[in-house]
Amino acid sequence: MKEVWTTLASMMGVWAFSQSLLQVLFPPEIRFAILKIIHRICNWFSAYCYYDITEIDGVNTNELYNAVQLYLSSYACVTGNRLSLTRGLNSSNITFGLSNNDSLIDAFNGVKVHWEHVVTPRNSQTFSWRPLPEEKRGFLLRAKKKDKSVVLGAYLDFVMEKANEIRRKNQDRLLYTNSRGGSLDSRGHPWESVPFKHPSTFETLAMDPQKKAEIMADLLDFANGESFYQRTGRAWKRGYLLYGPPGTGKSSMIAAMANFLGYDIYDLELTEVHTNSELRKLLMKTSSKSIIVIEDIDCSINLTNRKNNSSSSSSSSYNVSPPGSGGVGCGSGGNSEDGGGNTITLSGLLNFTDGLWSCCGSERIFVFTTNHIEKLDPALLRSGRMDMHIHMSYSSFAALKILLKNYLGYSEDDVEKELLDQLEQVMERAEMTPADISEVLIKNRRNKDKAVWELLEALKTRAERNDNKSNNNAGKSRENNTIEDEEQEKRALLVESPKEGGGGGDELQQKCDKEKEGNEVNDDEKVL
Repeated sequence: MKEVWTTLASMMGVWAFSQSLLQVLFPPEIRFAILKIIHRICNWFSAYCYYDITEIDGVNTNELYNAVQLYLSSYACVTGNRLSLTRGLNSSNITFGLSNNDSLIDAFNGVKVHWEHVVTPRNSQTFSWRPLPEEKRGFLLRAKKKDKSVVLGAYLDFVMEKANEIRRKNQDRLLYTNSRGGSLDSRGHPWESVPFKHPSTFETLAMDPQKKAEIMADLLDFANGESFYQRTGRAWKRGYLLYGPPGTGKSSMIAAMANFLGYDIYDLELTEVHTNSELRKLLMKTSSKSIIVIEDIDCSINLTNRKNNSSSSSSSSYNVSPPGSGGVGCGSGGNSEDGGGNTITLSGLLNFTDGLWSCCGSERIFVFTTNHIEKLDPALLRSGRMDMHIHMSYSSFAALKILLKNYLGYSEDDVEKELLDQLEQVMERAEMTPADISEVLIKNRRNKDKAVWELLEALKTRAERNDNKSNNNAGKSRENNTIEDEEQEKRALLVESPKEGGGGGDELQQKCDKEKEGNEVNDDEKVL
């Protein structure tokens, strides 16, 4: 045994002497060159090629690493034996991923690739403005050399597309609003966000089913139309104008669109935007796959029809003022001198929706809402800015059946045929909004049968009121027409009377004036 240890010590001594001799005879540069040649020879005979995807590229985060991590999560939960479970910020779903130094095999169009999650300790850091993680993380992709073109082309594009789809599915929607006075948050962004939890969907939206189907088809064509917009040379955006009486579901429509497409919502408050430059900066800070909303645009900024204001100032700037102030409000006039210096030009808003700055991002939807479409300037409503005009009208019978299903769980067969017929007869004449009908159903939801009968009574009451109002308006209109006809006849007699009648024309004119004044007094008494 002693001889064995003596021989082993001698061999170790020879090895140490030979290593020292090699280091003296062969400098590090020569050794590195020899190892490089050996590595190239091995790669020449190897059938595989390798790709490193690191977590951090220099000082920036590698988006491809995040995409691969999300993509592999869909396969790791099925094939992996050791998984890493995470839940991201603003996400309600758990994400599965490869554990440290674990691997799996993926296939794409008959091409097999091998993924390995490599995690190694990082060397001690020198001074850096941005501290790096203690571990170096990355993915090692191994594929056959003959499949190199497929892996670097179609496969990686498929990975990125699949990762974006998983991200939209797992991450909750966010609702953004611009900061007060254009201030920036701690990250230097002009938008503040909260999780968007609105449950509205197209299935629960009280609207004619045919109109809903048209809107959903249009949204799908837009979301899947990247190649179409590139081929036609158009910016990948679309505008929707929602108009109609209050309570008809305009905000619910926006929430349903966001949930249907998986987009975030940017609620733009124009009264907090001071200049066109700020408006452009806000647009630049919005992300793709988002909906930019300006609600009640006729109330937040004065964009009235310029044809009706031809006698006003020739300047194209409009005053923006918060509700309750003395500036421009809903349907009011004003100039920029009274608005505290917050002015946005119509040209700036038009360029925001359809100018060069509107294409600084892709796959974005602009949605404007208004209660009075006639007050908006036609330049804002044309195609290319507001491509689709959606009239949110009073509830129809089809919308009523959707509300009964949502609030009471009633289908068409659960309600008596006679009761349904009565509801259908008064529905159009009642002109009730979905909000009004919903309030009646919510108030009586503990007794479903009572809720339906209460709704019928409310519809009948509203229909009778509308009928009486229409009859009164028709009577006043006929009375006004009769008075106008009598005045026209008197004026004709006055014109035909001879001038030499010794003042007869003046007396007739005075008589006409007195009768006119008498009619006005009678009208005032009727009003009182």
